[in-house]
Amino acid sequence: MPDTALLVIDVQESFRHRPYWDEADLPRFLDRQQALIDGAVAQNVPVVQVFHVEDSPVENPGPFSLASGHVRPLEPLRIAPDAVFHKRRHSALVGSGLDVWLTRNGIRRLIVSGIRTEQCCETTTRHASDLGYGVDYVAEATLTFAMTDAAGRRWSAEEIRARTELVLAGRFARIATVEEALSGPAPRLAA
Repeated sequence: MPDTALLVIDVQESFRHRPYWDEADLPRFLDRQQALIDGAVAQNVPVVQVFHVEDSPVENPGPFSLASGHVRPLEPLRIAPDAVFHKRRHSALVGSGLDVWLTRNGIRRLIVSGIRTEQCCETTTRHASDLGYGVDYVAEATLTFAMTDAAGRRWSAEEIRARTELVLAGRFARIATVEEALSGPAPRLAA
């Protein structure tokens, strides 16, 4: 898969320092994320690590500030990325330099994984699709947390993941398991 890259988005210690952090799905996520990374490495697919960073006062750095020391791989994940990018937006393709790297390296297919399912992973997937990339969205290698909507309904992480799969499938990405993503490219999607 010479034109493929694996994106590992925001899998960073910063999240452990957010009030919504929940380790309930962490073992499953780490197992699937590690299998995806290890499989990509075994197939010589470049592994690209993307970290979310935010500016904050030096005297009181937030968990996504470089000064916090939390912008590093989520433990105990084992990763030796081929490239690392810092982003300040939801899409990893905005202002990070990732788009330039992908073009220079002839990448036309992306395998998307990381944290949070419905935020940066979904946004990057939609953006990549709109730019013409083939995208495999590996929902089982994404992590998110329960949320409460404006009406007071609590949405579980599993419901959020299912909703993300629903809105991406067949329009912006192929929803793939780790094994499917590593087996080959997604078919081109119809508009």
